[in-house]
Amino acid sequence: MAKKITSPGDLMALRDAAKVEIDLRAGPKELRITVHMGTCGIAAGAREVIAELAAALGEAAVGKVTLGQSGCAGLCDQEPMLTLVDKTGKEYRYGRLNKSKVHEIVQEHVLGGRPVTKYIITN
Repeated sequence: MAKKITSPGDLMALRDAAKVEIDLRAGPKELRITVHMGTCGIAAGAREVIAELAAALGEAAVGKVTLGQSGCAGLCDQEPMLTLVDKTGKEYRYGRLNKSKVHEIVQEHVLGGRPVTKYIITN
């Protein structure tokens, strides 16, 4: 059940929470993260991954990331996956993700600038 709004303060808190979610998905920023949400990705847990990623980025108050989603990337055996593109255009594709891996990627790569090579998909 949604929280009942009983004061202007409640309304402002709701507005601030919505603004964080909108800012996360809007406009070009330093990093762009795309979670692949084809049927294979969804079946493998991509919905949980994108929800956890949004929560982790919100908790860390990361303003330099645009979060989005796309269809299948063609590597169904690696799902759930995300692609992180940095400001230079370099792509990092992470695979077989779960909640703990998402948190590690946020801490190490997004906040620390160090790719987490053990989760990067290599061909």
